[in-house]
Amino acid sequence: MPSSDILEAFFNYLRFEKRYSNHTVTAYTNDLLQCKAFFDSQFGGIDWLTLTPGLARSWLADLKEEGNSTKTIHRKLSSLKSLYKFLLKKQYLTATPLATIVAPKLNKRLPQFVEREQMERLLYQITFPDTWSGVTQRLLLATFYNTGVRLSELVHLTVDRVDVAQQQIKVIGKGNKERIIPISPKLAQAFRHYIQERATKQPQNMQLFILETGKPVYAKWVYLAVNEALAQVTTLKKKSPHILRHSFATHLLNEGADLNAVKELLGHSSLAATQVYTHNSIERLKAAFQKAHPKA
Repeated sequence: MPSSDILEAFFNYLRFEKRYSNHTVTAYTNDLLQCKAFFDSQFGGIDWLTLTPGLARSWLADLKEEGNSTKTIHRKLSSLKSLYKFLLKKQYLTATPLATIVAPKLNKRLPQFVEREQMERLLYQITFPDTWSGVTQRLLLATFYNTGVRLSELVHLTVDRVDVAQQQIKVIGKGNKERIIPISPKLAQAFRHYIQERATKQPQNMQLFILETGKPVYAKWVYLAVNEALAQVTTLKKKSPHILRHSFATHLLNEGADLNAVKELLGHSSLAATQVYTHNSIERLKAAFQKAHPKA
């Protein structure tokens, strides 16, 4: 099978069998097309079914020489390994050429988060523009922080998945998995008011968050709205929607929330992904001990 056909089959597998988001499929596509371009330029092409460990290592070495970060190289190798898991699953191969390829070790960094006092100032003291954009900006910030949803989950949240009476929302997460997230009475009331005002914009779609024109918000608009707002309360270098997700998880665990419950709220497939947030809580305890204990 031609290499291009193998890639197309893999991308279709991600879309229709794994049901990955367009964003995720695009990331895999970019990584593997870049890999193919390297082999095309250096070796005149690539047959995925006869790839050798040496060829794979030559690509990784080139990535390093080009100045890619360890995290980027790790991700690109992960994309290539996923391709070979697919080829094994579909019985194109009986063994992977990547079995001996070890991913570069990542430096573990604790998730950054906004302090609780800063979030309270953002949500309850900062003045937002008295416009539809301002109303939308304030509500999406509250939604991120009070539910821990991902950017893609918020953008695609629809009106029919907001249950004000039951005080909960339903989101579609990674792998097209649905989860229910409880919301506070205050957030439920904010949703109720927003949905009522939203109807006056005569939107032609079901997405909850919309622009003044009635069209749905999009990822870049939301990212910039969050970045602009966070700049008013924090000096963190990164001011993205994901920082609010980190803040949601960290603050819950700091208040004693059950780790498994936080895992379900975040939509993590494994507990290991959630446990990274416990390190922030441990570091906070250490700091308190060092400050208060007479023998510290």
